[in-house]
Amino acid sequence: MHDDTPDGPAVAVLRLGHRPGRDERMTTHVGLTARALGADRVWFPDNAGQSKDTVDDITDRFGGPFTAELTDSPHSLIRNWKGHVVHLTMYGQRIQDVEADIREVHRDDGEPLLLVVGSEKVSFDVYEDADWNVGVTNQPHSEVAGLAVFLDRLFEGAELEREWADADRTVVPMETGKRVESVSTDDDTDASP
Repeated sequence: MHDDTPDGPAVAVLRLGHRPGRDERMTTHVGLTARALGADRVWFPDNAGQSKDTVDDITDRFGGPFTAELTDSPHSLIRNWKGHVVHLTMYGQRIQDVEADIREVHRDDGEPLLLVVGSEKVSFDVYEDADWNVGVTNQPHSEVAGLAVFLDRLFEGAELEREWADADRTVVPMETGKRVESVSTDDDTDASP
């Protein structure tokens, strides 16, 4: 159900629930955040095909590896996960109280992680099936913010230095303005003296 990656054990994200017409952008942003901040895979509910297509397109253009998939049985995915499950919820334990334990299980013990982020009201069985229910803050906030903070804490900022394979485009960091360049696969150096 998951693979370890060359950089260590897998980190996957499950978007639990999707309300068509209401959650399109938020569901897509869960996938984009998972990709950009170090996860290896995202599962979307089977009614979120547009979000999957958008994440696939971004991965094709800006590089990977990253996999987006649809699932019609998210609760089965949680119950059968061969690793640890972290449910991100504002009702959970404070991240600063549990992040070291989660990092140790993931990095030091080599256990894959499944990060679950909800949409609509999350059923109580998810709280029971999770190894940790974690709140990045116990104040109302978006699931995208929770996922971003959690991934940054898990990887301790190392995800920001990630190299992207097979990218067609790259963003050039600038003090002012926006610049996206095509990634050239040809040798662009001038061989003349």
